[in-house]
Amino acid sequence: MNKITSVCVYSASSTKIDSCYFKAAEGLGKLLADRHIRLINGAGSLGLMCTIIDAVLQNGGEATGVIPHFMIEQDWHHKGMTKLVEVESMHERKQLMAQLSDGIIALPGGCGTLEELLEIITWKQLGLYLKPIVILNINNFFNPLLEMLSKAVEENFMRSQHTDIWKVANTPEEAIDLLYTTPLWDKEVRKFAAI
Repeated sequence: MNKITSVCVYSASSTKIDSCYFKAAEGLGKLLADRHIRLINGAGSLGLMCTIIDAVLQNGGEATGVIPHFMIEQDWHHKGMTKLVEVESMHERKQLMAQLSDGIIALPGGCGTLEELLEIITWKQLGLYLKPIVILNINNFFNPLLEMLSKAVEENFMRSQHTDIWKVANTPEEAIDLLYTTPLWDKEVRKFAAI
């Protein structure tokens, strides 16, 4: 069993998405608080980012947000974070969120969420991030991405071993359980980063 004290959650900032995604974010936030797992995210004040922060805080948990200065200037940040860390760039933001986390959960989202997820998958492939990565596939949102990754393996753009980099959950409860039970990645995998 992995020791999980903080989890980075990638998620959407859109407010115009189906209620099932908000329900999942709220449920995940409550579970994190109940398990005394600190939320790490991008400190957004809209969409699923805001919903999970609010759920964590309303249930007595802690939420650390990492956000670039230009977003604070735009007033895009959540005002109630337990801790708000201001950084200079998006690159620094992603790096610090990963450093602070004992695992990653990706909720549905747009380009930013997908980019964060694919980058952390790449880091793990290269042995730069060794902790669990869980894709929370609410409403089968991630099916096309998972099919694309399978196609990459089938056509030898990735090794079959690389499909162990991420796990897929269908509920917040499954996602939390996978954080604890997914074996830590071996950085010796670097030997197999290329085909």
